[in-house]
This record gives sequence, C-alpha cells and structure tokens, in this order.
Amino acid sequence: MLYFARGSAADVITGEEVRSILHDVFASLGPKKRVLAIPPDYTRLNSFAGPVTRMCNDYYGDALTDVMPALGTHSPMTPEQILSMFGDIPMEKFRVHDWRNDVVTVGEVPESYVREVSEGKVSYPWPAQVNKLLLDPSFDLILSVGQVVPHEVIGMANYTKNIFVGTGGSAGINKSHFIGAAYGMERIMGRAKSPVRDVLEYARTHFIPDLPILYILTVRAKDAATGAMVTRGLFIGDDFECFEKASRLSLETNFIMVDRPIRKCLVYLDPEEFKSTWLGNKAIYRTRMALADGAELVILAPALKEFGEDPTMDVLIRKYGYKGTPATLEATRSDPALQENLGASAHLIHGSSEGRFTITYCPGPGMTREEIEGVGFNYGDLGEMLGRYPLETLRDGWNVMPDGEEVYYIPNPALGLWAYPERFKD
Repeated sequence: MLYFARGSAADVITGEEVRSILHDVFASLGPKKRVLAIPPDYTRLNSFAGPVTRMCNDYYGDALTDVMPALGTHSPMTPEQILSMFGDIPMEKFRVHDWRNDVVTVGEVPESYVREVSEGKVSYPWPAQVNKLLLDPSFDLILSVGQVVPHEVIGMANYTKNIFVGTGGSAGINKSHFIGAAYGMERIMGRAKSPVRDVLEYARTHFIPDLPILYILTVRAKDAATGAMVTRGLFIGDDFECFEKASRLSLETNFIMVDRPIRKCLVYLDPEEFKSTWLGNKAIYRTRMALADGAELVILAPALKEFGEDPTMDVLIRKYGYKGTPATLEATRSDPALQENLGASAHLIHGSSEGRFTITYCPGPGMTREEIEGVGFNYGDLGEMLGRYPLETLRDGWNVMPDGEEVYYIPNPALGLWAYPERFKD
C-alpha cells in the first residue's frame, strides 16, 4: 500500500513538511506498542535519514525502543557518528547489526529462479537472511528509512536492500553482490528492476510478507542555486510501488547525462565519508558509463586507510587486487576463501576498469604507494595533484584549466550516476 508519494526534480520538501507528513501517516496507522527503526549508517549521511529517524523517535517516544543502522558489511558506527547523524536520540536505543552472527535465514530463493533472472550468469540458491531482531513478534511496526539513489550492486539503493543486505548475513550479502557483478554493473545501475532486486522481491513476498515493515524513502539532490542538499521527493509505503515511484524520480534527479565522453575525471572523496576503497570505489562505479575509452580517472582520497572495511575482505582485496572480471572469476573458481566471500569477488570486479580506462588513487598518509600499486591502481601524490587542481577553483562538471586541459570534476560520487547516452539505454 502506498501511504504517501510526492516529488519532482524541481520540488523542495522542507524538514517541517516531512515531519508533518510523517505525523499524518503514523496517525493513520493507529497506536503502536513497540517500534524498530532501521536507518542507513554514516555512509549515507546525505540521505536525510538521520533527521527522519529523529522525527520518528519524536513521534513514538518510548515506544520506539530500538534503532539498528543497516550496516551491511560496513564498520559499526562510532558514538561520534551516531551523535552527528541522529542527534538527541538516546544512545541506549542503538543496536549494532552483526552480519556474521546475528542473522536468521528465513527462506531460500530457488536456484532455478536465480538462474532465470540472471540470464544464466549465476546458478545457486540465495539465502534470504535478516537480523534476528526483525523477527521479534513484539514489534508491531518496523520503519525502514533511507534514500533511493543509483547503486552499482542492485540498480537503485534502498527498499528491500535495506532489509536483506543492510540487516542481512554474510552468505546473503556476498551472493547478492556476486549476482549483480556477474550480470554486469552497466546493465543494472539506475534501474529499479534488476536480477538482484528480483531476488530480493521474491524473498520479500515469499518469506517475510507478514513483517510490519513501512518504507520511508527520500530522493535527494544538490540544489543548483545554493549548493545545499535538498529533499526532492518523499515516498512512504509497504510494497514495490513506493520504491518504483522513488526510483523514477531518482533517475530523473540523480542521473547526470554528460554531453560527451569524459577523458579526464577528477573525483574527491570526503574524509568524513570515505576511508576505504570498499566505499571510495563509488568514484569508479558511478562514473564508468561516462568515461571515454582510454580516459584517466583520478581519485583524491585524503582519508584512505584501508581497502575492505571488514578484515577478511581487506585481506582478499590485498591478495587479488582489482584485476578485472576474467582474473577475478578465475581466482574465485580456485580459492575457497573467495567462494565463501563472494562479496569480495563482486567488489574486485566493480573496482576494475576492465582495462578500458586508467585509475589513479591519490591517498593521504594512511596508505602507501606500494599498497595502492599492489592492488592494481596507479599511485598519485595527493599534494601534487591538489596543487595542480586546486579544489576551490573547480566547479561541478566541466572545467578548463589555465593550461587548456579539460577535466570533469565530481565533489562527491555518492550523490549521482554519470553517463553519456551511448552507454546508457533505459
């Protein structure tokens, strides 16, 4: 059922309007005894999910007993991050999702269905897993809060991804990521319907149809006049219709179609948000459909300190590197460690240019040249690069440097998806 839907590429929904809308929707649901909120983690700081979760807490008060950020495979949020994102929600309400130990398998999507929707690229059953907290029958409302935005694994982020990946288990997360990687990122990104989404939707309708989940989805974008992030859309519902409407607006709002292929692209990774290539490779995922063959992608990563946020993933990334799909698939066939952590295999595929363009990472002091080159990237000196391309002089999009060089600048790769028409066919 769709409870609320509003948005357009020109709309701006204020915080007070969001609060009023939530109040009306919650009132229509009737009193609730115990509520669980599942917002995204700090890597989705721009989603407006922090304020929305605070509004949910303000409305339900003591009845909202638990807040569990949907970490997926990300590192647990620090107290400082929780305070920054969620404000005055009492710290004792927060729970940490342990994706390796605190999950329950609620069903298994048949191998035949996975093979069908992936067009034969993958053939295994998919375990539908969620954190055990969601199955506590004392919850009479579960609020899944988040932002719909183009995503490399599933096409469009959020909705059931927040449940089955954000609160999912190791096996489910790894296998879902591998489905998307094997099928092909450029066939998925920016699309509401994808093989991974089909698998998750099968799991929702077959295994958890009675869970009282309400999805609260934002669509966000940067305002051209002010440069501030604004809410372009708000969609609230309990089924695919809610997500589909949000996805249409996100495609219109967050998809940046360039007028010609980019030959040199400069991407900045905010130190507060990006400390690993596991997250920072959004600079690769989100730009690859806009890059010309032979292009140069330069990633400015001052806070980079690791490859994988999970220690096991970090070891595997260091061992095999971003060497392209054929090499990764061959390594996966021969190494049980990769077979048990297919998310790592998927990530290695996502982070490769497949030899089509070059990738130069420019880290701060947290990572060495040897580490960067060891995983297959080119190394660039951050200080030298910032000297050549002073960020304060660059604007979003096309720039011509004093020497005549043309570069395309992206200050945050998490906020959109870039392409040129020949590489994207909706």
